[in-house]
Order: sequence, then C-alpha cells, then structure tokens
Amino acid sequence: MAETTSRVLALLGVLQTHRQWTGPELARRLGVTERTLRRDVERLRGLGYRVEATRGAAGGYRLEAASALPPLLFTAQEAVAVAVGLRLAAAQGLADDEQTTMSALAKFEQVLPAALRERVNALAGAVTAQPGRRAPVSPDLLGALALACRDHERIRFHYLAATGEETRRLVEPHALVAAQRDWCLVCWDLHREDWRTFRVDRIHDLTGTRLRFEPRALPAADAAQFLAAATAELSRTHTAWVVMDLPLDRMRERFGPWAAGAQADGEGRTRWPIGGRSTQELLDALVWVPEGVRYEVEGSPELVAALRETASRMLDAADRSSVQR
Repeated sequence: MAETTSRVLALLGVLQTHRQWTGPELARRLGVTERTLRRDVERLRGLGYRVEATRGAAGGYRLEAASALPPLLFTAQEAVAVAVGLRLAAAQGLADDEQTTMSALAKFEQVLPAALRERVNALAGAVTAQPGRRAPVSPDLLGALALACRDHERIRFHYLAATGEETRRLVEPHALVAAQRDWCLVCWDLHREDWRTFRVDRIHDLTGTRLRFEPRALPAADAAQFLAAATAELSRTHTAWVVMDLPLDRMRERFGPWAAGAQADGEGRTRWPIGGRSTQELLDALVWVPEGVRYEVEGSPELVAALRETASRMLDAADRSSVQR
C-alpha cells in the first residue's frame, strides 16, 4: 500500500507541471507499465484530481483545474518556498496584505507535517521584508490585470497621473512588474501608439473588452528592463537631441528600450532624445551611437561647449598616445 501511495504521489508531482504527457512517456518516467499507469490515474481521479485523457497520436494525460480543492502536494522545498513567498507578500503593498497573507500562512501551516511546520514557523519569525511602496493596491485589481496579461485581452481604465490629470486608456497589457516602490503595468497604449508604463495604484475603473490581441514584441529583454529604462527617463533634468544618419527601425533594433521617444527625421535619419542629471550624463549617452554612424547634437550652449572640450581632450590624448606592440 505504501508503495502504491508513493507511486501515485509521484504521478501527481509529474502531472502538476501542467504539460501534456503521453502514456509511454509517463510510464517510462515512473518506471511502471502502462496498465499500472492507468490504474494510478484512476486513483488520482478518486481523490478529486481531474486528469484529462485523450486518445490518438497527439493524445495523452494532463491535469485540469478542479472545481473543488483536492489534497495539495508539496515537496519540502516547495513548501518552504511558498512560506517565504507569503511572508514577503506582506510587504509588497497589497491592500489588507498583512492580515491576508498571515491568514493564508496559518492555514498553509495546518496541512504540513510536524517537522516541516517547525521549519516554516522558524521562517515566519526570521524572514522580514522592508516596506517601501507608496500606496497599497487591491489584490483583485492585480489579479484582473494579471489575467488580462495572460489572456492577451485589451482593457480600458481610468488613470490618475502625478499631475492630477485623469485620462481614459485603452491598452494591450504585457506584464506586471513589482518595482522597488510600486506595482507597474507595462503595456501598449493604443491611443498613443507606443509602449507605456502605469502605476497600478493610480489605475481605477478597469473594464475588460473581451477583445483578444496578438502580443507585440517588447523593445527590451523583459518588462523589468523596459520599466528601468522608462523610469530613468523621468529623472532627467538636462535634455538634448541626437540626430543620426540611421533609419528609425534600425535605430530601435539596436537601442532596444533606450530608443524611447526616438522619431523619424526624414528618410534614413532619426532624432533621439537624450537626458540626464548633468551635462556629463548627456555626453555619456553618445556612447550608444553605433560606430560609423554620423550624427549631430542639438542642445544647450553648455552642452555644445562641453562636447567640444571633450573632443579636444580626446584628440590631444590620441596625439600623445603610443601603440603597444
């Protein structure tokens, strides 16, 4: 009986990867015959797990979402990871976060074996997270946004900007990012025809459109990188334009998220806004211009003077330099 139970639990652990497995694949992985596999699948169904089985060359077994909650199966490592996640969630800026997550953690501990419960209790007392978000957000709102991202559904919402201006937005949501101080939504704004980021705590009156969209390619490795680039834009106090002999599409391909705000300037040229907290940071941005691409800078007299002075010093350094062999 113990061997059968262990085998069924091993089958459940494999099926919980939420992919479809063929019968021969599962049998080989578990080291059983296909006949034994079919019996173990029936035992799982008897416990309340909905295991879908389809016939044919493309058929197999997969675990469906159940209407009722069957017994949960966690390895020791998974249980510890869940406990840590619940503790950290208490500081992530969710409305009623402390009460909700502590209640969930208490319920979770009740189903753990005694030895594992002791380890989780120790974590509850030792793991802390530094609060730092500006305003709490509704878990329901986060959940609705997450579903829209997953299902590629266009959504509408009201957005309150930092200036107090309120606008109505129609977007294609891409991802949620837990930034250092805020939850942010990265999305394609259909009215602005560009990528945008929105603080979730400033979003309200969210409605789904039930219209699906084909996901666009984000101009960054991931949503977190895109948000970092967008946030950097907001801290700039010195600005200028770089006009380069490079078509806009090629420029965006090379610059990724740092191409934000770039505009076509006639045929084969691009105007790129740069910014920073100092003139030196503006000059540092010029390193992004690819080798061999001619460009000019439109900026303040101070910036142009600094550019001339820097170029002069570099030419002087080149004249004084020697080539090592």
